[in-house]
Amino acid sequence: MTPTRKLLSIHGLTKRFPVSKTSLFQKETRYVHANEGITMDIYEGETLGVVGESGCGKSTLGRVLLQLYPPTEGSVIYYRDGSEEGIDLTLLPPQRLRELRRELQIIFQDPYSSLNPRFTVGEIIGEGLITHGLAKKGSEELRKKVLETMEACGLQAHMRNRYPHQFSGGQRQRIAIARALAVRPRFVVCDECVSALDVSVQAQIINLLCELKEREFLTYLFISHDLSVVRCISDRVCVMYLGHVVELAEAKDLFEQPRHPYTVSLLSAVPSTDPRSRGRERLLPEGNPPSPIHPPT
Repeated sequence: MTPTRKLLSIHGLTKRFPVSKTSLFQKETRYVHANEGITMDIYEGETLGVVGESGCGKSTLGRVLLQLYPPTEGSVIYYRDGSEEGIDLTLLPPQRLRELRRELQIIFQDPYSSLNPRFTVGEIIGEGLITHGLAKKGSEELRKKVLETMEACGLQAHMRNRYPHQFSGGQRQRIAIARALAVRPRFVVCDECVSALDVSVQAQIINLLCELKEREFLTYLFISHDLSVVRCISDRVCVMYLGHVVELAEAKDLFEQPRHPYTVSLLSAVPSTDPRSRGRERLLPEGNPPSPIHPPT
């Protein structure tokens, strides 16, 4: 992929979560080191895949970028409307940040708990449009925009008055995608958005995301455990280990010529149907995983 204009520029991004004290006499506050000194750029129109084992800080990174979690240190510069002068999201007051929420969206991991069970599909998708002043509540314009978004995401119009519990996992994920895309964002964090689905439904959702990306010129941060899915959808891939970015490269280069030992280990664990891979040695890291509370130097 040829880099275009920067959309986000991340410098020294760090997020630590305090751990509750285990003893009355414990004086020192301990922290979980979720993200440590992450520095990279995200370009307009690309899909940046983020991979790594559970607990390495992938989801935290996505949420810190959107300021759902305030960072401990570092900055996230957002370049709006092609401007060369960026906005540091970490320094914005809540009201100013709220104005940018329309452009920065997230598709959450669990399609069962991320949808309000008291709202119909139409209300879930239309809520963002009303909140950001894109349509008035109860208006014909709102109904039209909701139906257009549903159609774009593979949902039929008669589903508008149904509730989330009446849908399968794949359909719920489509509703979550429709909710995020209804407000016409520029940047979307896809947090394990296909991990809870079976393979056939995964393929449908991935194809949908690719179609919407081309049509709306979206930029994705695609977080996943599934390296096969990441290889299929990503332009570049970022490998995380214990809160650090250990490798960042074009998807083709990373899968064909991984440089970091941890990346090599991850790729060796990917199941393959290729007969030539039979008997391939799995390269497992030695020792126990270090603690994120007491990370090694």
